[in-house]
Amino acid sequence: MQSIPLKRTKAQIRVNEFIRSVYNWMAIGLGLTGFVAFFVSNSEVIMRLIFGNQLVFFGLIIGELALVFSISARVHKMQASTATSLFVLYAALNGATLSAIFLIYTRSSITSTFFICAATFVASSIFGMVTKRDLTSMGQFMFMGLIGIVIASVVNIFVRSSGMSLIVSYIGVIVFVGLTAYDTQKLRDMALSQPDGLDGGVIRKGAILGALTLYLDFINLFLMLLRILGSRD
Repeated sequence: MQSIPLKRTKAQIRVNEFIRSVYNWMAIGLGLTGFVAFFVSNSEVIMRLIFGNQLVFFGLIIGELALVFSISARVHKMQASTATSLFVLYAALNGATLSAIFLIYTRSSITSTFFICAATFVASSIFGMVTKRDLTSMGQFMFMGLIGIVIASVVNIFVRSSGMSLIVSYIGVIVFVGLTAYDTQKLRDMALSQPDGLDGGVIRKGAILGALTLYLDFINLFLMLLRILGSRD
């Protein structure tokens, strides 16, 4: 009878340590992204280099996509240090491209939207962590919604409809709130299924992959909220 609570305690400790590591790396990524975005936005030379040259801008976008796919698909074949370096590099490159928001929106609205996003993200993540309901079906539905958002966003590049952009943003908030809860639950379940004595490098790579997933949820949720709540210069 006493061994069951002990096992549960060990499992809970393992989950807490893993989730803490995921959040720590996500916070590092977000902090680096914010720092780079702010730094680049205050450098006229760098801004001209990135946004005044389509080759450089689209090169950065392609580089970011390549890093995301590389980490997601090959993280288990990498060294833990390599996965960490690629995640940090991605966060920095993303900060460079996201610096454009400082040219579009007021800094006060960016700040207020960030805190609203952070509160929403934390609430969604806590729900995903503590709920006993299986969110798999919801996650699949939200992923379908994500595909719809991507398609609608591509179409709107040519249509340039402000109404469509606003609708996509509202739907996007719902989608990424749902994905945050689902991804958090998936990370919790992954930590619970880990065997005792697992190699530290393997745990680190899992934490980096989890950090990247939640980082993407946060950034996209922030951008959707900014389109709705942001005040333009």
